[in-house]
Amino acid sequence: MRMVDIIEKKRDGGTLLEEEIRFWIKGYTEGSIPDYQSSAMAMAILFRGMDKNEIAILTDAMEHSGETIDLSCIKGVKVDKHSTGGVGDKTSLALGPLVAACGAKLAKMSGRGLGHTGGTLDKMESIPGIRIARTEDEFINQVNDIGIAIIGQTQDIVPADKKLYALRDVTGTVESIPLIAASIMSKKLASGSDTILLDVKFGSGAFMKTQEKAKELAETMVEIGDSLGRDTRAILTDMDQPLGLAVGNALEVKEAIDTLNGYGPKDFVELVRNAGGIMLVQAGIASDIEDGMSKIDRAIEDRSGLAKLRALVEAQGGDPTYIDDPSKFPVASNIIPVYSKDEGYIRRIDSLSIGLSAMRLGAGRATMEDIIDMSSGIVLNKKVGDFVRKGDLIAYAHTNKKEIGGIICDIENSFELSTEIVKVSPIVHEIVQK
Repeated sequence: MRMVDIIEKKRDGGTLLEEEIRFWIKGYTEGSIPDYQSSAMAMAILFRGMDKNEIAILTDAMEHSGETIDLSCIKGVKVDKHSTGGVGDKTSLALGPLVAACGAKLAKMSGRGLGHTGGTLDKMESIPGIRIARTEDEFINQVNDIGIAIIGQTQDIVPADKKLYALRDVTGTVESIPLIAASIMSKKLASGSDTILLDVKFGSGAFMKTQEKAKELAETMVEIGDSLGRDTRAILTDMDQPLGLAVGNALEVKEAIDTLNGYGPKDFVELVRNAGGIMLVQAGIASDIEDGMSKIDRAIEDRSGLAKLRALVEAQGGDPTYIDDPSKFPVASNIIPVYSKDEGYIRRIDSLSIGLSAMRLGAGRATMEDIIDMSSGIVLNKKVGDFVRKGDLIAYAHTNKKEIGGIICDIENSFELSTEIVKVSPIVHEIVQK
């Protein structure tokens, strides 16, 4: 079997055989197939696509390119959740403790942020002492003990994806839905959970810009998960404005704590309730989504979700007093108010612009080597649908940098106004499942 023949077959619109896909992934992971041939293969897939069976085989081959996690020692249904990335997306820090407080077992491996999108691990590390590197035994024992663990991926999980993702990033092949779906699902499946909820975002701050493309990706991933024996569902959520009010690591952790205390931002609470309701149905704890949302509501009201976040932080070596007293988090030396330049109803808050502005303030990375300032970011004072007059406060910029005039202008320009009343869309637009 020759790699060039497989490339030509896909280039010409052919359907690849299982042995051809596995030959490619095995050879590329081991190094016998060079980058230039895998680049050509990725480009052929970008243009020609893959059918459902090809994508499922590709995902399975990538999943088994390295170690997989066996969570069978954990008692109960193991649930997991994945977001395709957004601005202000601190969902795991509130949702995870809430579903765990309701009796589900959340065994989650998360990632770091890059560019305008934040990462759960970075946010967690704004809590002093917390450890996101855990052995497999520590991971399993923690979930058995307290019902939740959120850690970083080990280097041995899905090595094929690490190589292929880096290659796609520099060869113009990131946008391929089969490759995106296989990348995400191979990691989720290798992590060992019984159920997966996918939060597929669309809009200016998301990777998928339209709801139609987001749905195509969601349907592809749900099909993969179900075909490989996992209860997989997806929600399509709006990222045409930042999620919640806070954008930036410590700022977002504080907002997650606020939410668990019962006073989170409306859109963020709506997302957490909907996602939590679905996850509890998947875990067999709720009879339907409404029942699941009621259970999530009770876990907020009785503060059991907050207690579970505290237990998570303590179990992973962090200082739990930061959960008790969020004022202990670092505060930026410069907190600059941002005012509206005009009058009208807020039609849109450009998430991409806000995310990039927060990154430039110090809250994110332009490259993986950049060091994050945990106290930096942006806190919105207004949301889509609100009416503002010229000179009204619309946001605060938090930073330890001194020269940020251009960034303030970019934040101002992120708010798009309308003379007409703006109808606010729900955060969750659609649920995708088999």
